Amino acid sequence: MATKLHKGPAILAISSIPLIMTLGNSMLIPILPKMESELDINSFQSSLTITIFSIAAAVSIPVLGYLSDRFTRKSIILPALMLYGLGGLLAGMASAWFDSAYMWVLIGRALQGIGAAGTAPIAMALTGDLFKGAEQSKVLGLVEASNGFGKVLSPIVGSLLALLVWYGPFFGFPIFCLISILLLLFFVREKKKKQKPPTLGNYLKGLFTVFKHEGRWLFTAYLAGATGLFTLFGLLFYLSDVLESNYNINGVLKGCVLAIPLLFLMSTSFTTGSKIGKNHRIMKLLIVLGLLLMTASFASLVFFTKLIPFIAVLVVSSIGTGLVLPCLNSLITGSVGKARRGFVTSLYGSVRFLGVAAGPPVYGWLMSWSRNGMFLTTAGLTLLVALLCLLLIHVKKKKKDEDGTAHTLFKKLQLTTE
Repeated sequence: MATKLHKGPAILAISSIPLIMTLGNSMLIPILPKMESELDINSFQSSLTITIFSIAAAVSIPVLGYLSDRFTRKSIILPALMLYGLGGLLAGMASAWFDSAYMWVLIGRALQGIGAAGTAPIAMALTGDLFKGAEQSKVLGLVEASNGFGKVLSPIVGSLLALLVWYGPFFGFPIFCLISILLLLFFVREKKKKQKPPTLGNYLKGLFTVFKHEGRWLFTAYLAGATGLFTLFGLLFYLSDVLESNYNINGVLKGCVLAIPLLFLMSTSFTTGSKIGKNHRIMKLLIVLGLLLMTASFASLVFFTKLIPFIAVLVVSSIGTGLVLPCLNSLITGSVGKARRGFVTSLYGSVRFLGVAAGPPVYGWLMSWSRNGMFLTTAGLTLLVALLCLLLIHVKKKKKDEDGTAHTLFKKLQLTTE
C-alpha cells in the first residue's frame, strides 16, 4: 500500500492516467472539420480517426489486463503511455510533412488506441492494489473525476492548440504522456509479487469461477457503465452539431459550452467517490438513482429546444452519470482479488470504450430519424438498465474482521480463487 508520505503524489500520478486517456478522442473533436479540408477527406473518414482509436483500445484492453495481472501494473502502464505519445507524434508528423497523410494518421490513432488500453483500466486495478476500504472508493472517485475533468478540458485544449496549427493537438499528446510517465516513475511504488504468476490455464479457470458465481450482476454493471458513456458521448455529439448548425457556435466557445454538462459530471463523480466509502447498499441505490435521473432528463429533453433550458436539463443526466460511474468503479474493482483484478477492470474498460465508440454514429443515425424518438429511445434504454441493476445487483451485509475492516462483497470467492 502507498505510504502516507507518498500518498498524495501517488494519487496525483494515478489520476493523471485517465485524464491522458480522455484527451485521446475529445481533444480532436474541434479539429475534425479542419482536418477534412486540409487532408481532403469526407466527414465519414474524419470520424474514423475517433472510431479506430476506440476500437483498437477495446480489442487490446483484455490482453493488457491479463498481462498486468501476470507482471505488474506499472510495467504495462508505462510502455502504454509511451506508445500513446508516439502514436500522437506520428499522426502530427504525418499531418505536417507527409503527402498521403490520412493513412498515417489512422495508423498513429490505432497505436494511440492500443496505448490507451493500458492506461485508465489498469489504473483502476492499480488503485485497488494500493488503497483499501473507504480510501479505495475515494481514490476511485478521484480517478473518475479526473476522467470527467479530461472530458471538460480536452475540447478547450484541443481548440487552443489548433489556434497554433490545425494538427497541434497531435503534438500535445506526447507532452501530456511524458508528464504522466514522470509522475508514475517517481511517486508510485508497487510491491514485488511474492508468488509465482499462475499459468494461463489456472488464470482462466479462476476467471471462469468468478464469472460463474458473480457474472449476472457483473455483466449488468458492465452494461450500466457502457450505457453511461454511450449516452454521454452520443448526446454530446448531438449538442456539438446543434451548436454549429443552429447557433453558429464554434472553436473555443463551443468547447466551453460542451464542457458545462461534463463539469457537473466531474464534480458529482468526485463527491460521490468521497462519500460512498465501502457501503455497497448505498452504491446500488446511487446507481439506480443515477440511471433514473438520466431517464427523467432524457425524456424531458423532447420539450426543450432553446439552448439554455436544454443544457440545464441535460446537466441533470450528467449528475446521474456522475452518481453511477464511481459506484460501478468501486463495485467492480472490489469484485475479485489482486491476482485477477487487472483483467476484470480491463474488461469493464473495454465495454466503456465500445460505448464511447458507438455513441456518435448511433446518435448520428437517430438524429436523421427523429429528434424526439432519439431522446425517448435513450430514456427507454437507461430505464431498462436501471431495472436490471435493481434486480440483478445483489449486495450482502458487511461483515467485519477482527481488525475492524469490512469484507468485500466477494471475500469468500477471493479465498477460493486466489
